[in-house]
Amino acid sequence: MSENKLTLSLAERILQSRPESDEKAMLAARMGLIDYLASSFAGRQDTGIAKLWSIVDSEGGHAVVPVVGQDRKASPRQAALLNGFIGHALDYDDVHSDVRGHPSTVILPALISAASTSIAVGGERLLASYILGVETMARFGKSIGSEHYLKGWHNTYTLGVIAAAVAVAYLKSFTQEQLERTIGFAATQSSGLRNQFGTEAKPLHAGMAAQAALLAVSLAEVDFGGTRTSLDGKSGYFGVYGNLELAEQTLLEGWGQSWKIVEPGLWFKIYPFCSAAHHAADAVVRLAEQHSFDPRDIEQVDIVFPTGGDAALIERNPRTGEQGRFSVEYVTAAALLGLPLSVESFTNATIPKHVLEWLPRIQRSYDDTIEAAPHAVPKGRFTIVKITVKNGESYSERVDCPRGAPGNALSLEDLKQKLEGSLSYAPESASALLKTILALRSETDMQTLLHQL
Repeated sequence: MSENKLTLSLAERILQSRPESDEKAMLAARMGLIDYLASSFAGRQDTGIAKLWSIVDSEGGHAVVPVVGQDRKASPRQAALLNGFIGHALDYDDVHSDVRGHPSTVILPALISAASTSIAVGGERLLASYILGVETMARFGKSIGSEHYLKGWHNTYTLGVIAAAVAVAYLKSFTQEQLERTIGFAATQSSGLRNQFGTEAKPLHAGMAAQAALLAVSLAEVDFGGTRTSLDGKSGYFGVYGNLELAEQTLLEGWGQSWKIVEPGLWFKIYPFCSAAHHAADAVVRLAEQHSFDPRDIEQVDIVFPTGGDAALIERNPRTGEQGRFSVEYVTAAALLGLPLSVESFTNATIPKHVLEWLPRIQRSYDDTIEAAPHAVPKGRFTIVKITVKNGESYSERVDCPRGAPGNALSLEDLKQKLEGSLSYAPESASALLKTILALRSETDMQTLLHQL
């Protein structure tokens, strides 16, 4: 493919796609919507939300879009910011291994805003648009190269802004030229640094990406001037942010043969912290169940990764539960000391002193001689936890595919329970919402869903 045709060819593939005809993809989209809302309702009281509302209230605006779990509305771009933040506030929302980031909490907030302000949007059209958003984000993740993330970019924002813009453009039935320009307006807003992990700015990235995606769409709608070749050449998106040669080879390869929302699929979390720590969490939980350790008897805990396997776990000495979402040391100590690996242990409250004093017993190491399992998620990744007790005995557990990841996936029933848990204060609302999502097809269904948020 000519390097000057990448944007054009991507837009053509998107506009020719009809994912609503794929039953597996549509079911996966319904499950993704359930999980996003479960994560959002769970995070509805995060302290950062009130801070964002203070900004929104000071700006004013035409409040027409529901904000999840708030019983309030905001303007379209304000709501996208809030809904993106809320969905990602607890790091409880889905990830995709090809993305190395969080698709739904960027794509769905943008679509919710667009659906709330568009005439005659059906439920199936929203789900199809979501599928194409995930497809775009996953393909960008595979095509940009691993160095993009390792260099310090936050893929949830850098890739998500384009994916969400594509999804909304498809929802609105954009022309080829409009879509090409939308991609350009989104690409030029691509941003987000991983050094914000462990702070309120990390989930803010998701909201900012959704908000920027809506601006990209609006600019295309008013025929604002912009390039139609934003992904192309050495000065285009992939040339600047990643690997143009890789993108030329992989971005459109096998388009439509299967959908990324199905294969490899979304990873739905059972823990409210970074997915890079889920392998260790599963391993520690298993070891604790098998051996009933007395924490006082544990001499040392060794956690082994492949090189780069802990890149997202930037906190080695966290001081708050919020920072602890990105600390395998805190996750491990919490599990061994009997703290629940649930929302209450990962707030912005200060970590208890007895847990902080335990952290130095936990050490990270790396071993690239260990062969990754064929079924590993993400590919090439594993975590081994070895616990040594004071009498010299040691116990180890290896996890290649943690619970919730594709290959060890949550069921629809699991996701129902996750939503019910997040809406435990309103069980009737959970039941009604599940019924709406599973039947989501028509324009009337879409309006019902928006009313239930």
